[in-house]
Amino acid sequence: MKKNVIVSLADSNYFPLLDELIHSIKRFKESENIAICILDAGLTDEQKRKLAPKIDEIKLAEWDIQVSEYKIKGRDWLKSQISRAFLPKYFPNYEKYLWIDSDAWVNNWECIELYFKACNQGKLGITQTISPGYKITSKVTWIFRKLAVIKSQNFKHAIKSKINLQKARKLAFAPHINIGVFSLEKESIIWKSWQENLKQTLKSGDIFGSEQLAMNMSVYVDNVETEFLPLNCNWLTSNLLPKFDEENNIFVEPYLPNYKIGILHLAAGIWKDNQDMRLNKDIKVEIVTLQGKKLMKSLRFNN
Repeated sequence: MKKNVIVSLADSNYFPLLDELIHSIKRFKESENIAICILDAGLTDEQKRKLAPKIDEIKLAEWDIQVSEYKIKGRDWLKSQISRAFLPKYFPNYEKYLWIDSDAWVNNWECIELYFKACNQGKLGITQTISPGYKITSKVTWIFRKLAVIKSQNFKHAIKSKINLQKARKLAFAPHINIGVFSLEKESIIWKSWQENLKQTLKSGDIFGSEQLAMNMSVYVDNVETEFLPLNCNWLTSNLLPKFDEENNIFVEPYLPNYKIGILHLAAGIWKDNQDMRLNKDIKVEIVTLQGKKLMKSLRFNN
């Protein structure tokens, strides 16, 4: 019986990305001991048929917290903003859960081991979106001399969701946490903290981003016990492009010592000529190699 599981979610539009994620996992021998489970947010019957031999379970994502229909507007994929906070309900037979967004893929297996280790003893394993090379972490609009309006992602979303000002201020300049990749044990009390905060953020805020704000509240307001992993465990390509090591055929961090990137995450997309690489695999961008070359490459997984 497999004790640990990797979970993701997709609709029909993101199926190609989900399929690539699964292949990026299964190419590693170590994955034989890890279950792969999928939440269905609008996959076609044909897509589910193709997935079946590659995964352990697939369940239909639900609205685990009631949301007004006018907010949903037929966008069932928004279930991803809620259902990931209830993974033990969907897949109860596992001890540890590692969530990976379908627009991410595994570049180096070591980070998978780190995430499963990070959530020991009920802790949250997750990555902050801050790294050497980041030039902007929060946006500020300067009004007059020393007066400015804060536009950090956490603060903006907290105010829109009508989170009280004291809590919003705690979030204002805290390093933002991306929940596209995280790990938790089944019995962790952090699930409850996250779910309660999610109920609060969904009341007044948009569905999209609500679960991320809720998790940031759990970490920075509720002070849940957290193991912060390095950014190469959840590398957001839209914030900083990686480099490529031609000798070892692997993406690496762009600055010394050029650690191998564990999970390459295309959150927010990589855009060229108004087209998103997540939806068009032919899109390529200029990537610098460790050997000093410049290559035009896709950041999608190439099996």
